[in-house]
Amino acid sequence: MSIDTAVLERAAPRLLACFNPATGARLGEIPVATPADVAAAVARARAVQPQWATSSFAQRRAVLADLMARILANIDGICDAIVEDSGKTYENALLGEIMTVCAKIDWMRRYGERWLKPERVRSGLLLHKKGWIEYRPLGVVACIVPWNYPFQNIYGSLIAPLMAGNAVIIKPSEVTAWSARWLDRFIRDSLSRAGFPADIVQVIHGDGITGAALVRAGVQKILFIGSALHGRHIVEGSAATLTPVIMELGGKDPFIVCEDADLAQAVPAALGGCFINLGQNCVAAERMIVLDAIHDRFVDAVTRAAGALRQGVPLAPGAADVGAITSPAQVGIIDTLVRDALARGARALVGGAVPAGGGNFYPPTVLVDVTPDMRIAREEVFGPVMLIMRVASDEEAIALANRTEYGLQATIMTRDAARARRIAAALECGGCAINDFGMCYLNQDLPFGGVKSSGFGRMNGRDGLRAYTNAKAILADRFWFSVPAGVFPVKPGDYARARATVRLLFACGWREKLRALREVLSPPVKFQAHPPRQVP
Repeated sequence: MSIDTAVLERAAPRLLACFNPATGARLGEIPVATPADVAAAVARARAVQPQWATSSFAQRRAVLADLMARILANIDGICDAIVEDSGKTYENALLGEIMTVCAKIDWMRRYGERWLKPERVRSGLLLHKKGWIEYRPLGVVACIVPWNYPFQNIYGSLIAPLMAGNAVIIKPSEVTAWSARWLDRFIRDSLSRAGFPADIVQVIHGDGITGAALVRAGVQKILFIGSALHGRHIVEGSAATLTPVIMELGGKDPFIVCEDADLAQAVPAALGGCFINLGQNCVAAERMIVLDAIHDRFVDAVTRAAGALRQGVPLAPGAADVGAITSPAQVGIIDTLVRDALARGARALVGGAVPAGGGNFYPPTVLVDVTPDMRIAREEVFGPVMLIMRVASDEEAIALANRTEYGLQATIMTRDAARARRIAAALECGGCAINDFGMCYLNQDLPFGGVKSSGFGRMNGRDGLRAYTNAKAILADRFWFSVPAGVFPVKPGDYARARATVRLLFACGWREKLRALREVLSPPVKFQAHPPRQVP
């Protein structure tokens, strides 16, 4: 599907209507940024970015320290905004969003400078030279982020490009625009307090037209977090300006339970993998692949636990175990996939239908007898549905795990460390957690991302930080005197001596190197040209 450039010239809808997904209450309206507004925001960012690019690492750390202090002083207010706009519980808002953002800020303050400082490298054959790599800011970075984590998606996306010296423009999902309208004020206030322009970070609101305009606005890099379908549109749009992109897309993560797994460890991890934030996670345990010998006991345990979860409007901390689905459209997607699976022979031991009443709710659901040919086994659910699939061996588990277009993350539950490493090595994914779920993302030293239709590029850690820089190669003289290259004019014997030098440098055996050295040191002789040879 191509993007019609004429569409970008239309004025976007003037206002976004915002609703509480758990209660249906209207929250208000947010002005939408038109393509002209997007262009103006990029121009402002481009104008102020050089001032930030020349800031010291100490100044950047100070801004992040002030940001951390503001977040910690406003935990309850931030959670209120997240819960009201997304329908998730207070506990998930705190641990899944605020704690994660604080971990990212803490890592960046501690280690950001280490991975951005000039890096000395070997000069190889050029012994009279010295080389290093400088990690320079790119300029303006655009981040287009989804609705599942309103706070974390904004700050988790901007911290790395900001630390690298870039200006950042963020376009949150229109579904959670109500909370995003003021969540950016913390970093803007921190920048202003440190004497930097607040426009180094800007949040713009809108729909697909706004996002398409930002993709084509001439930024230096784009981070997109969302579905594979929309990711393809982003790549298509970015091709017009050859803008590099980082794609953090969906997943169909396998959760492999071996027969020697500790159920006291595996069951809570499985519940978290499926039902944290009602499964509205790119990293979600969407497929439980369970070995025969432990299958029935695992099913009994997760069925009891899932059936006991309390779902409701998260009016206060502790009011519910799980809340609402943030996007009303997502409820329909989940229900369609579950109905299709039930029609094809799957059984719902818990949940399995949209409950009566208001709000965007779908209950925690456990499906068994799921087969690989079902749509729900192949397509991303992005909802609270635990799919349990029985296998007879590790080899079958690996084959089933890799039988998908996605490859984001994976989980393996076993007490055999060597077995876990063997299975992990065979899985086609960007990361794998052994005897736990989702912790690869929380460990800020690890790169995060996927393969296949789960995207490309990395977030977090050294690789995620350097992704927002231009790795500039520098080569300079090592000594006070120079060593001229002396390529021209070409003299008799140059070719023969050069040929001997190449053999001296790269031949594998010492006898061949010795013969080449003799030729290098011998007086030049006229090289006898050979007639051209036919290439076979």
